[in-house]
Amino acid sequence: MVDEAGNQLGVMTLFDAMKAARDAGLDVVEISPSAVPPVCKLVDYGKFQYELSKKAHEAKKHQKSSHIKEVKFRPSTAEHDFQVRKNQIIRFLGEGHKVKAMIFHRGREMAHQDVGRAKMERLLKEVTDHALVEFGPRMEANILLALLAPKKGATPAAPTRPAQPTAGGQA
Repeated sequence: MVDEAGNQLGVMTLFDAMKAARDAGLDVVEISPSAVPPVCKLVDYGKFQYELSKKAHEAKKHQKSSHIKEVKFRPSTAEHDFQVRKNQIIRFLGEGHKVKAMIFHRGREMAHQDVGRAKMERLLKEVTDHALVEFGPRMEANILLALLAPKKGATPAAPTRPAQPTAGGQA
């Protein structure tokens, strides 16, 4: 048994512990039930609950959560849209999120799955500096999926842009 100031009161029966708590105007709280004998403390139970919730809140505040972001493509996605989505993936990975890259096949696109697979392979090759592939490209129904996780130690770099043609004709 431990009192509210942290002083050892020694081993006592439950009846004696309840009597000591009633005399002090406190409650008996079992701190370590697995110890032999179990460790109990004389505390104000409301205050004890409040402190436990505060500790849990602080621990949760410092905990980093990882969300899964989804980026969707089609086999016929244009080059500029592909670059924009690739840059979004790099940004999400830099922020510490996991990314689910999905290529949707509709209608006749299912007959040419190799086009979507080639686009996914290109995407994975271009983000390899920033991402670890948790599971590779696989088909689930009409969707080609890949799950990317941020690479440890990778610095969040600025997204790359494709080379722009010069204005005014030949270069």
